[in-house]
Amino acid sequence: MTTTEAGGVTGTFSPRPGAAPLPRMIRAQAALETRMLLRNGEQLLLTVIIPTLLLVVFSAVDIVAVPTGTAAGAGRSVDFLAPGVLALAVLSTAFTGQAIATGFERRYGVLKRLAVSPLPRWGLMTAKTCAVLVTEVLQIALLTAVALALGWSPQGSPLTVALLLLLGTAAFSGLGLLMAGTLKAEATLAAANLVFLLLLVGGGVIVPLDKFPEAAQSVLGLLPITALSDGLREVLQHGAGIPWPDLGILAVWAVLGLGAAARFFRWE
Repeated sequence: MTTTEAGGVTGTFSPRPGAAPLPRMIRAQAALETRMLLRNGEQLLLTVIIPTLLLVVFSAVDIVAVPTGTAAGAGRSVDFLAPGVLALAVLSTAFTGQAIATGFERRYGVLKRLAVSPLPRWGLMTAKTCAVLVTEVLQIALLTAVALALGWSPQGSPLTVALLLLLGTAAFSGLGLLMAGTLKAEATLAAANLVFLLLLVGGGVIVPLDKFPEAAQSVLGLLPITALSDGLREVLQHGAGIPWPDLGILAVWAVLGLGAAARFFRWE
């Protein structure tokens, strides 16, 4: 408590005036960011409804080709699709949703005001990252439940899956913040949605990379969404160990994206 004198009257203030402890500020901001994400209808469409519909529809319709040399059985399509849709969920939240939300916060001056609050800028970004992770946990839980109901039989190590998802989140978060911090909000909205659609088709999410020309495969294989979906598929569908090449690609994108965002992000 603090005691002060004003006009001859002694006042006692509780709680003590001043900034709250940093961990408490980050938790409060992360909770606010999470509620804002979950209350936004457009964000829910992008992060929950679209991935779920893709998983259900493409699992029910025989669109995905069964790899040669294996017998097609129940759940074969969902075994291929589920890892890719999990990667798409990370893309939709960490990149597309975060880029659009942060871009408009920057446009309306929200970031500028928060930047002069007791919460440091890195604390604000930490809170945003926590909100993304919480949303992804909910996404993955829902998509996993749907995939299991459709006959999915996941394999591999959960720790390896978690490592892939964390590196994918870091890579897409860096790229999303870079876009939001350098482009105008309207340009971010258009670009983020366009990238989402292009990577949905060309990132190995629902269409196998071997359906593309060999020259295109070499380029597409270096994209973070391809590394994430292929890495998850190697572990969850084929029971492989640690997919080092995919982890390496994601790590490079994470370092480049977060480094560029830290260097070029403009708060106004």
